[in-house]
Amino acid sequence: MNELELLKPVSRSFYISIRLLPKALREPVALGYLLARTSDTIADSSDVEKRIELLDRFSRAIAGNEKAMGEDLAYLRGSPGMTDGENALLGSADEILRSLQNLSPEDQRDVRELLAIITRGQRQDLMRWQGQLTALANAEELHEYTYLVAGCVGEFWTRICFRKVKSFTAREEGDMFELGTKYGRGLQLVNILRDAGNDLRAGRCYFPEDELRAANLSATDLLNAPANFLPIYQRWIAEARAGLDAGLEYCIAINPPRVRIATVLPAMIGVRTLELIEQSGLEAFRTRVKVSRGEVRGMIASTTITLAGQSRLRGIRAKL
Repeated sequence: MNELELLKPVSRSFYISIRLLPKALREPVALGYLLARTSDTIADSSDVEKRIELLDRFSRAIAGNEKAMGEDLAYLRGSPGMTDGENALLGSADEILRSLQNLSPEDQRDVRELLAIITRGQRQDLMRWQGQLTALANAEELHEYTYLVAGCVGEFWTRICFRKVKSFTAREEGDMFELGTKYGRGLQLVNILRDAGNDLRAGRCYFPEDELRAANLSATDLLNAPANFLPIYQRWIAEARAGLDAGLEYCIAINPPRVRIATVLPAMIGVRTLELIEQSGLEAFRTRVKVSRGEVRGMIASTTITLAGQSRLRGIRAKL
C-alpha cells in the first residue's frame, strides 16, 4: 500500500509534512493520519446512529478486536459530498488496518493509543449534535474537544520523535509534550474559526454557550454574524494564536532540519489562515477562508531552502 498516495488527496499540509519526514517516522505517522482521516470520513457520512456504530467498530478494529471492515464500509462509498480521496480511503480501510499490524510493537502501541483518543472525540461530537443547533457549554468543553481530536496528536508526534530521532531536541521531554499539545489544540482552533460558518449551518457551534449568553446571544444568532459576537470571536482567535506560538517554540527546539521543516509547515499555514480570518472579520462566517495553493507552495519552498532555520522561525514567532 502506498500511504502517501492515499494521503495526498485528503490533506494538503499533513501530506507534505509526512512526505518530508525521515523514513523511521514516516510510516507510523502516515498510518496514524490515514486511520484518523478514515474515522473522520466515517463520522461525516450516513445517519448518526449508523455513524456511531461504524465508528465504534472501526475503533475496535484499530485496537485489534474487530474483523475486517471493508464490506461494512462499502455502502458509504459514493455518499453525497464524499470526495474521490475519501472514497479511496474507505475502500482501503482493511489494507490500512493490516499495515498497522506490520508496524513494530512500539509503533503499534503509539498509533493505537492515539486513535483511541481521536475516535473518542469524534464519537463525543456525534453524540453531542443530533438535531437543532446547539453550542458547547463552556470553554472547558472546547478545550477537551481540541485535545481529543488534535492536542493528542502533538503528544503522539513528541513521543515517537523522542523514541526514534537521534538528538531530537535539547529541551526536556515534559516541556515538549506540553508545547506539542498546545500546538495541536491551536491548529484545531484555527480549523474551528475557519469553518465556523459551515459548522453553524450544519447545526454545530463550538463557541461556548456561557460566553454567548453573557453577550445576550444564542448559537442561532451567530448565523447572522452579529457585531456583539466579535469580542468572543477575537478571544478565540487570540487563543489559537497562543497555540501556534507554542507550536513555533516547539519547532525552534527541534534539531534535525527535516523533522523541523515537517513540523513547522502546519504552523505556517495556520499563521497565514489566522491573518486571513482577522482580515475578513465576521465576513468569514459567510465566505470560507482558505490559504491558496500558491501560497502553500511558497511556504514549502521557503522552508525547504532555508531548512526552516531557527533564527527565521524566531522572526515569524515575533511577528505572531
